[in-house]
Parts: sequence; structure tokens; C-alpha cells
Amino acid sequence: MTPPDRQEDGVSLAVVTATFALTSLGIHLWQVVVALRFQWHQPRLRPVASQNVTVLKPLKGADAHTAECLRSWMREAHTGATEGVPAPGRWHVQLLFGVHSQEDSAVPVVDRVIAEFPNVDARWVVCSEELGVNRKVSTLIQLARLARHPFLVISDSDVWIPAGHLMEVATRLADPHVGMANSFYRLANPANPGMQWEAVATNADFWSQVLQSRSLRSQNFALGASMGISRAWLDRIGGFESVADYLADDYQLGHRVANAGGRIDLCGSVVECRDAACSWAVAWAHQLRWARTIRVCQPLPFAASLIANVTVFAIAWAFAAQSPEVIGLVVAIVHLRMFTATCLRRRLGDPASVWKWCWLAPVKDLVMVPLWAAAFLGNTVTWRGLQFSVRPDGRLVRRDR
Repeated sequence: MTPPDRQEDGVSLAVVTATFALTSLGIHLWQVVVALRFQWHQPRLRPVASQNVTVLKPLKGADAHTAECLRSWMREAHTGATEGVPAPGRWHVQLLFGVHSQEDSAVPVVDRVIAEFPNVDARWVVCSEELGVNRKVSTLIQLARLARHPFLVISDSDVWIPAGHLMEVATRLADPHVGMANSFYRLANPANPGMQWEAVATNADFWSQVLQSRSLRSQNFALGASMGISRAWLDRIGGFESVADYLADDYQLGHRVANAGGRIDLCGSVVECRDAACSWAVAWAHQLRWARTIRVCQPLPFAASLIANVTVFAIAWAFAAQSPEVIGLVVAIVHLRMFTATCLRRRLGDPASVWKWCWLAPVKDLVMVPLWAAAFLGNTVTWRGLQFSVRPDGRLVRRDR
């Protein structure tokens, strides 16, 4: 017979794990509901007279997807171009591509794409000054000096945009109460299991977690794949210079805008990140940098995020209870997790073929536990081939200096 004290310990452990499992399941279902209710296809916005916009694109290197990503921006600019000069009833787009040196492998790609759109106001600029530890922001500071329009849109080199996206961002910025306009993004070309694992984190969980947060309070951060800000709001928060030494410049810009009273609008279109194939190790490095970034920016929410790990707590409940009924319920919960994750991926735009990767959702949950712990066990991140230490306030320090 099992001693009474051990029986009580077992019952207590089963009750605790059951409580966490059902709590995490409730949080997950809440996340799914707010995501399914989000209206992607919003009414088309009409251009306004003051919609002229400058796109700032820091570049570093090129891969097989760089040209097609840049073309998507050039096509948007082409819809408002008339020999590079604004015309009555049309809107004008200026594109500035920033490189650290003219030997950057992105330069010939940019030259080739610009040649395909001779009527578009586009050029590349050498931004060799180091105006902060964050090289991307340093490039933005130098590009902003050449911007001619009242609205600025910032985007990474690997971002592809759908038709109408740039017009929507610029039109939203015409509202003086809107401090920033940003968009959800998805990993568009996961070419192997490691990238599919990352896609679960981004294309299923991240965007639905953002909407869950927005259901509680106004958004106070920006999503950096494509984000727009007016010069007026940028000046109000101290310009790009105010975030030149910080990790997560998108979060820092959005946080400053929200603190200054600006509204952060979420567009109804999804942009795509098209990256070269990478290994499990590279995918882990991406996620570790992201985890440490969130931990620095929002330490308490990140610490509490483990409670939402439905797979881990469900499995812990099964081990603690050791009853056929609980094990059957846990199996159902894990299958529900696979189903909802794949539904969310499909809703963000992933193809039907992602159903074969549904098993990666619980795998992602299990891997997130050591990843979550690793975020607290170090303060080093690798970004664009350089290593940095991250201070508690989010500032970066180059480790090679």
C-alpha cells in the first residue's frame, strides 16, 4: 500500500499540475479566439493629399530573395510615380536603400532592381558613419537626412509587401493621432524542419499573442518588419538618435510613441519575411536572440509567458496524475494544440501543406522551456554577425570592444 503522506503528495502534485494545465489551456483558447476574430480585410482606405512617403531600407548583404523583396516595394512606389515627380491626384514614394559600404553585395542587386523601374524615385546611399551601437539605427539616422516626405516607412531587406500595403500605412499616418502604423508578418518560405519550427513560433503564436495583449490594453510597441511613423512623431520622441544604442529598435520606437500619447495602428495586410534556408542551430540562435530581446523589453510578461505553455503543463499533469482518464484528456489537449496552431498558420496565409508540420507545435512548446530558461541565463546576443551584451535597460554593448 502507498503511505498516506505519499498519497497526499501525489494528490497535491496532480492538483497543482491540473490547475496549471487548465489555466494554460484557457489562455491558449483565449489567444485563438481573439486571433480568429481579427478582421484582416478592412475597408480600403482612400489616399489623402498629404500621403507622400519615404521608405528607409537598411541593407546588409543579399540572398536569393533580396531582389523579389525589393521589387515589391518598387512596384508600390511605381503606382504613385510619374517620371519621379508627384502628379495631381497621385501620391509619391521615395525609396532610400542604405548600405555600410559600396562593396556590399546588396548594391548590384539594388542597381538591377532600380533599372527595372526607371520612373521610381529610388537610390542607394552609403551610410558609413557609426552613430550608435545599433548599426541599423545608425543607417536610419543617415537615410532620414535625405528623406523629403512627411511620412517615413522603415523595413528590413528581407521583407516582401502585398499590393496596397504601403498606401494603407501612409494613409493611416495621415491621422495626427496615429503615432505609428505597423503590420503582422509571417515567415513565408520555411524550407526545412528548423525553419518550420520557427514558423510555428511566428506564424501561429506570435501574432495571436500580440492580439491577446491588445485585447487587454492599447499596443505600446511596434512590429519591425514594416512600420511607419510621421516626422512629427519621430521628432517628438527624439528622432532615431534616441534608440541608436538599443536592442529592438522597433520596440523602443513604439514604446516611446505610446508613452508620448500616440496611437499605434495595426494594418489589415500581412507582410512576408523571405529568408535563405537555415539550420536548426541558426533557428535556435534566432529564437534565443528574440527571447532575450523580449525578456529585456518586457521582463515580467516574459517571465509569466511560461504559464501559457499548454503542452508542457498538460504533459506534467499526465505524469503527476498517472490515470488513464487524465492521460486521455492530455492526448486530446495536445491534438487540440496541433490543430489550433495549424489553423492560425493558415489564417495568416500559410499554404494547406503546413498541416503535415502540425506535430511541430508541441515540439515547439517543449523546446521553449530551455529557451525560456536560456533567456535568463545570459545577456549575449548575436546580430548581423556581431556579438553584443545587453544591459538591463536594453542598451547594447559590443563585446569585441
